[in-house]
This record gives sequence, structure tokens and C-alpha cells, in this order.
Amino acid sequence: MHIFYAPDISRTHSLPEDESYHAIRVLRLRKNELIYVVDGLGGFYETCITTEDSSATSLEILKEEQNYGARDYGLHIYLAPTKNTDRFEFFLEKAVEIGVDEITPLVCEHSERFKLRTDRLERIVVSAMKQSYKAFKPILNEQTSFSSALESLSGLNGIAHCSGKSKVHIKKFIEGAKAGGRIGILIGPEGDFSSNEIQAAENKGLIGISLGSSRLRTETAGLVACYAVNYELGIIS
Repeated sequence: MHIFYAPDISRTHSLPEDESYHAIRVLRLRKNELIYVVDGLGGFYETCITTEDSSATSLEILKEEQNYGARDYGLHIYLAPTKNTDRFEFFLEKAVEIGVDEITPLVCEHSERFKLRTDRLERIVVSAMKQSYKAFKPILNEQTSFSSALESLSGLNGIAHCSGKSKVHIKKFIEGAKAGGRIGILIGPEGDFSSNEIQAAENKGLIGISLGSSRLRTETAGLVACYAVNYELGIIS
């Protein structure tokens, strides 16, 4: 099944230039062939190619489904990018495939990476969305400071850290989630959150989270948190 991303499909009935090129020049799809399109807002479309144009392939919409794959909660992962960019990109790809609604790269006291190629990361998000047959495109926010992230939180929020402070297991944390609510989980850099950051999070009411007895790499911790939320709330069986 060929699946493409066209955010304006309901208005234009066509693929954007990059997707048109891939369909016609790379995959060599032809007129009357069926393809599937997602708009990133929950729309899933079964379409037929009407014009072979490598810059703007025209489509006829045969069927559509809105809110395709919608969940009754929202998951926001805040994660400090790793020094090795490949590992952060791996996290991003797999988190989208598993199921996440929003990702915010964090700048923390122990951070080792302060610059990201947002255009490249957006392409990874879109590719992973299509690969996993999802119709909602997760929001990828600009890199933000730890303190700014704390000020913007809403819903049920937790901070996963490695200090000896009291924590609850992530399964117990997820039990506090309400249908239709937002869940935010903060994952620190390779050197973990500083004691000042952990204290600031506690002062804001964040719950300390344990991801198990193993000491995990940053990107692994992010994926464990992402999977646990989806599993415990019934999206992954």
C-alpha cells in the first residue's frame, strides 16, 4: 500500500511537490492507480491518480475517514537531545511509530546538544507517520529550556530521573491519567537532570517516575515511557 502526506488534500485534491515527485518519478505510479493519503490532522483518504504530474499529482478522492486512529488522550514527551544526533533521530522515528502527539526537545543543565536540524527532524516525523499508517502528525516543537517547559505544562506530568529521590513506577503514574486528558513526561540528558531541576519540577507538582531497575540511555528511556503509556492505556495490546 502506497501512502503519502498531503496536508491540503481536502482543498487541492493533489499531492505536494515532493510527494508528487516520489509518486511519479521514484515509484513510477500511473493514472488510475490507487494510493492512500493522510493529511496529518486525522484524515485518511483512499484516492485515485487522475493526472501524472511530478510537481502536482492530481487525485480523485474515493473514500475518506476522519479521526483515523484517534486516541482519547494526548501524550507529550519532553526529551533532551543526545550528543549523538542519530540516537535522537532514532527516538523520534520510533516514538512516532509507537504513538506520540507532541515532542519537545529540552535544553537542560547537563545537556550536550544545543542545535538541531528542524527541517530534517520534520521529515523523519512525516516518514514515520506514513510508515506506521497514522493520520495524525505529531507536533515537533522548537528546542526549549527546562524552565520554559515547566511553565507550559498542563494535565498529568511526570519527570523520569535517576536520583535516589522517591519515585513511582510508570505504571502507577499512568493510572492517574484521565480519559481525554494530557500526559507529559520529561526525560533528561545523558547526565540526567540536575538536582536543582528535579527540585524545580517537584515544586511544580510533577511526579517523579521510575522506568524500572535498569539505567537507560536517554533515547531508550523516552521510548520506554512512550510504549508504557500506549500499552497501559490500551492502544497497544
